[in-house]
Amino acid sequence: MKSFTPYYAVIFTTLRTEGDGGYTEMAGQMEALARVQPGFLGFETARDEVGISVSYWESLEDIARWKENARHLEAQRMGREKWYEHYTLRICKVEREYSFDKPPEE
Repeated sequence: MKSFTPYYAVIFTTLRTEGDGGYTEMAGQMEALARVQPGFLGFETARDEVGISVSYWESLEDIARWKENARHLEAQRMGREKWYEHYTLRICKVEREYSFDKPPEE
C-alpha cells in the first residue's frame, strides 16, 4: 500500500467584476510567487462564470505565511477594491486522494 501524507487545499471561489484591469498579470505573478513559497505543493484553476483556484500546501503554517506575504497582501487588497464582486475561501485538509489516467491507445 502506498503511504500518503495529508496536506491542505485552499479553495478560492470568485465572481469577477467586468474587465481585466490588470487582473491577469497579477494572477500570473501570484502563481509564480506562490510556487516558490515554503510548503507549496501545487496549483489548479478553472474559470467560466465562476472562477475556482485551488492551491495545495504542506501545512496550515505555510498557508498562514503565504496569506501574510507582502505582495500577496497587495493583491488581496486590489482584489477587494476592483476585481471581485464576491469570493469565498475554504481551507480543507486532504486525507486521501485518488486519480485516473486513461492509458494511451495503441
